[in-house]
Amino acid sequence: VTLEKSGSSCKQQKHHHCTMVDSQYYLPNDIGISALDCAEAFRLLSPKEKLYAHYLSRAAWYGGLVVLLQTSSESASIYVLLQRVFRQQSPAQLESVAMDAGLSPEEYQAFLVYAAGLYANMGNYKSFGDTKFVPNLSKEKLKALLWQSQAFKDSPTEMEALWNSSADLIYSLEDRQKQLGLGDKGITTYFSGNCCLEDAELAQKFLDSKNLSAYNTRLFKREAVAGKNSYEVRLASSTDTRCGKYEFGEAVFTVRRGDYAPLMKKVSENLEKAQAYAANENQRRMLEEYVRSFTFGSVEAHKEGSRYWIKDKGPIVESYIGFIESYRDPFGSRGEFEGFVAIVNKAMSARFGQLVSSAEVLLPELPWPSAFEKDTFLKPDFTSLDVLTFAGSGIPAGINIPNYDDIRQTEGFKNVSLGNVLAVAYATQKEKLTFLDEKDKDLYIKWKGPSFEVQVGLHELLGHGSGKLFVQDEKGNFNFERQNVRNPETGELISSWYKGNETWDSKFSTIASSYEECRAECVGLYLCLNKQVLSIFGHEGEDAEDVVYVNWLTMVRAGLLGLEFYTPDSQSWRQAHMQARFVILRVLLETGEGLVTLQETTGADGRPDALITLDRAKIHTVGKSAIQRFLCKLQVHKSTADVDGGRALYDRYSAVTSSGSHDFLRLRETVLLRKEERKMFVQANTRINGETVELVEYEGSATGLIRSFAEKFPEDAEEVESQLLELSKQDASCWC
Repeated sequence: VTLEKSGSSCKQQKHHHCTMVDSQYYLPNDIGISALDCAEAFRLLSPKEKLYAHYLSRAAWYGGLVVLLQTSSESASIYVLLQRVFRQQSPAQLESVAMDAGLSPEEYQAFLVYAAGLYANMGNYKSFGDTKFVPNLSKEKLKALLWQSQAFKDSPTEMEALWNSSADLIYSLEDRQKQLGLGDKGITTYFSGNCCLEDAELAQKFLDSKNLSAYNTRLFKREAVAGKNSYEVRLASSTDTRCGKYEFGEAVFTVRRGDYAPLMKKVSENLEKAQAYAANENQRRMLEEYVRSFTFGSVEAHKEGSRYWIKDKGPIVESYIGFIESYRDPFGSRGEFEGFVAIVNKAMSARFGQLVSSAEVLLPELPWPSAFEKDTFLKPDFTSLDVLTFAGSGIPAGINIPNYDDIRQTEGFKNVSLGNVLAVAYATQKEKLTFLDEKDKDLYIKWKGPSFEVQVGLHELLGHGSGKLFVQDEKGNFNFERQNVRNPETGELISSWYKGNETWDSKFSTIASSYEECRAECVGLYLCLNKQVLSIFGHEGEDAEDVVYVNWLTMVRAGLLGLEFYTPDSQSWRQAHMQARFVILRVLLETGEGLVTLQETTGADGRPDALITLDRAKIHTVGKSAIQRFLCKLQVHKSTADVDGGRALYDRYSAVTSSGSHDFLRLRETVLLRKEERKMFVQANTRINGETVELVEYEGSATGLIRSFAEKFPEDAEEVESQLLELSKQDASCWC
């Protein structure tokens, strides 16, 4: 797509879908799709709790639509196109239409899988890995099906307009459109198409100078004014007003409210309804602040809401909502909208509670001096929850929030493990298990779930929850003893720290997310060697050793699988956790002494394969000391705001090259050849029937996932769809 001088219109190049698209860019017909089961947990709620959960879920689903607008310029139009089709005809009813339109059963299934993928990822880029996916059937066949649909027969002009506005982009796999990124590296709608890294850096400095957070913003570069670059910073809110115009260096910044306004309004309306059913004052005040945040675009109000949320210890219905994770902003500081509602799983939560109680004993085990640890450990809530609703681009297995460093450092945070997600996500069939020795496969299948539960607990609680940042506040006061604290790596006094408004994210920007995930993963590997930790989770003796072995084996295998999420052309990683796991694999390979071996082999099918092995006798010795040294380095660079040192260390292990002891570029091809797609989840809907709230469940299939979305907005689907199209259209000229 080329940008014309006027900046207001684009020349579209026509794209033809060739049949031999790299399989990386479509979802296979046999992709795993599972229903998230929370019927039992929901049944046990009181009528009041059910209403609370219902209105929070409504708020989350309306807000989740924002992700379409945060992902790509075409996502909202594709979503509306699909909704129009499936609200008129269910997948079962559409099947005969598809056959009449000349589609084979495989092609129709490919269409259903594409639609399910768009709903599950809230856009046409994978939530995990950020690569684009296109339908695995020709453009002509897809068009033929749409033209035969009831939706087309009822409103041909509108359907044709929707198709014309999105068809080329649905199929386009030009280099820049293959993945999310900034400038020529990929697609993003957090920034207008004419922004590059320098614009992002300048905007961050401007926001810092005004004490504004980037979490709920987008940046649009406008026509230059009097030779000065001109930018619009837009805050997500239901109120649409201009906040002010500012000269900043050689540029002019306008700040305005009103991004996603109609959707933000629906979020707030439902949060207000939920307030009536809140269990306590903390929940009520929390919702009040969230409403203020989404009405006026105030991150401060969202922080205030998060403070009440932290104080709401051990609720039966847990939720969080807002612009949260910054993984998909190529600059790393803007949050993607997500909202979840989940119900406590009491048995698993008891184990996590014990882990929290043992934190004081376990934290001193970590391999850095006590001065590098927080002055007091803030006991977070750590619960295992069954997800009722998770709106956004994808569903994680565990969460540690809020992401506001200042709150986490001094006031606390919560950890949640999503039990019904874990149960489904990590069930693997033996024949789909790649890169492991036969004798490892049975152990892996047996202990993968239990070992992952241990890793998630340690990662979220003692990983993200540990470690101190050295800060000098605006008044010049330090939160550490400058005369006494020494860098354990060099023996010198500490010479760098965070100043004023600097945060971990703003300082370490593009590597912050992945670096922090790596630190948390290392804490999990290191502390799972502790017998006390294993017994909290009910593992003793030989079983405990199996859990440790499978946890470490899972990590090195994940490091290899992570290569799928590396793009050689731009030499960039598209997924923070997978980059982190690759870094850990590199660290353990470099340790030598036969701890981890990675060989390229030929599979039974005659195609390239690989085998990764881990010497279980060396985990407690060679492995432990390797992670100990690396983890200490990670923490020291983080604590001391040493960006240069941290970046040099992290970039060295993140590099994917064909030189050195392993040809990682060639191994990447093997990983792509043998990859299994991540599963998609089908979620239930809630609906009010008279005095009660009903749970409407769907089957775990593409059809079930599609039906759950077709029935998602029973009272105002058309209104919501036209709002989405309007929002999409008003910025259309910005992405070219």
